[in-house]
Amino acid sequence: QLELVESGGGSVQAGGSLRLSCTSYGRTISSGCLAWFRQTPGKEREKVAGIYIGRGSTYYADSVKARFTLSEDARKNTVYLQMASLKPEDTATYYCAAGKSIVGITTCSRFAGDVAYSHWYWGQGTQVTVSP
Repeated sequence: QLELVESGGGSVQAGGSLRLSCTSYGRTISSGCLAWFRQTPGKEREKVAGIYIGRGSTYYADSVKARFTLSEDARKNTVYLQMASLKPEDTATYYCAAGKSIVGITTCSRFAGDVAYSHWYWGQGTQVTVSP
């Protein structure tokens, strides 16, 4: 049973930085897509970044490109999302998700369209609040 645990959320002023962590328990993710999504009340969950484990390929939504950076530490089964130059519109609950076998590199790199929730294993979420 795969379990994903996020940490690192918090409150920061605009222009500040935070680093989110996502650690997998239960089994090692040696390949496939691991992504970060975010959601605000009343809005659909949106994918903001993805990394294809094993290839090291990273992908970012236009809204976060050049500000967010993904990295992985395979020894710790952990993926990090370094967030810099944060804006109030980045305020959201951030979710880590591991793609099931149906999620290939095309889906990992795509940021448009509805989220197929059943195609992912989800963490519990961590809140990020950016004040003006």
